Amino acid sequence: MRTALTRKNFLFAGSDAGAERAAIAFTVLGTRALNDINPVEYLGDVLPRLSRRIRLADIPALMPVAWARARPPR
Repeated sequence: MRTALTRKNFLFAGSDAGAERAAIAFTVLGTRALNDINPVEYLGDVLPRLSRRIRLADIPALMPVAWARARPPR
């Protein structure tokens, strides 16, 4: 249901680039949910890193699955 709703909302994203960015954000957050990763913990760690200058080679390590693997077990 959520996917169909957002797909329809992307028609009104303002631009193709805005819709593409929204789709990327929903994909990353959906992957986070599928892997049972705490959203506050994940976004609290990843968003500050993204706000600084990072290399493209560092992006894969910020994806939810790789990020969870790099975290110490609780």
